[in-house]
Amino acid sequence: MTQKTLICLYTHGGGMRGIIPAMIMQRMEERTGLAMVDMVDIFSGPSTGSILNAALNIPHPHQKDRPKYKALHLVRFYEREGRRIFPQDALREFRGFIHDFNNRVTKIKALDWIMSKGHYDPTTLGKSLRALYGRTRLADSLKSLIIPVYNIGEATTSRLKFRDPVTSFGSHAVWLTKLTIENECTPKTCSDVSLFNAVMGSTAAPTFYPCHEFMATIEGKEEKITGIDGSIFDNVPTTYMSLLRYHIPQKTKFIMIVLGTGITKLSFSKEQWNNYGSLGIVDPANDLPLINIFFHAAESALSPAFEEEIDGNLFVFNKSLIPNESNAHKIPSQNIDDARPENIKRLKQFTEELLKEHEDQLNDLCDLLVKNYRQKEKAKSRKWGSKKSS
Repeated sequence: MTQKTLICLYTHGGGMRGIIPAMIMQRMEERTGLAMVDMVDIFSGPSTGSILNAALNIPHPHQKDRPKYKALHLVRFYEREGRRIFPQDALREFRGFIHDFNNRVTKIKALDWIMSKGHYDPTTLGKSLRALYGRTRLADSLKSLIIPVYNIGEATTSRLKFRDPVTSFGSHAVWLTKLTIENECTPKTCSDVSLFNAVMGSTAAPTFYPCHEFMATIEGKEEKITGIDGSIFDNVPTTYMSLLRYHIPQKTKFIMIVLGTGITKLSFSKEQWNNYGSLGIVDPANDLPLINIFFHAAESALSPAFEEEIDGNLFVFNKSLIPNESNAHKIPSQNIDDARPENIKRLKQFTEELLKEHEDQLNDLCDLLVKNYRQKEKAKSRKWGSKKSS
């Protein structure tokens, strides 16, 4: 009997840098002749990754078992909608100056209105996502879909109850899910929520957008979610070790594909760190050293155990976005809100270089995905044939 294989795709967050995984998926679809939903069983990832994953799982209005969008449509989405979502308004640099001045010197109450709502109007992002998702709900997703949101509100009744009662209160991570790994979707594995609300919550990046409040039914109980960006807590080993491993049947071959949005993790010398001081470690002028560390610390701690557990069945597509003397003139911006045409061009060039560097790995992965798809189709045909004869 052939061992069952389960393919999971994890797509990182990164705002406009989401065009990188969109282009990688476009290349995968072109190489295989298959849609992403034909190749992947579980889609996961926060923020801009949730935008992509949710869109690729929307059923076509006239063919319910096929996807409405190809990855190419999502590349065009970033190209078309980027400057609407992240307009380069005249106050942008002034906001940054005032924010820096306020933090270092004093509070200027007369300018609070500039800072109170974040840089961008969420209704602009909302219009783009409404047009993309329509009325589709998470339960309508063609394949298993995981959308992480960090709930800054009260603890929901669906939370795991820890022995220490203190950890059962306050803000916490939430995975909004549709999981059909064993051909069924129980209340514990399917959240009743619109794709629009789930993704708006997962993309509400602090300092860029206000939180997004919405209702979702989780484990059969309606909950109020006050959501901010899922990237706050979510990463590849966290999703696997905290959620997926409990739903994967025994003796299943589990394969994880990780699509990055550019590596931005920095390292620091002792002298740099000590010279930052108490304010410097959270200063945007220094690339937010402490916050940068917070985003990567848990992943670096869990990665060895995660990689050992999945036993080498890991395909990672990513590349450094940290400039050096040789590439500073062409490297894309690390800023998640840089939607300028020249930066989009750099992001696309960066992705082409990434694909070239990972060409052998991509070929191996595509061959594996096609083989796995054909095996599943044969199994479906045999099952259908046996039902028909009976």
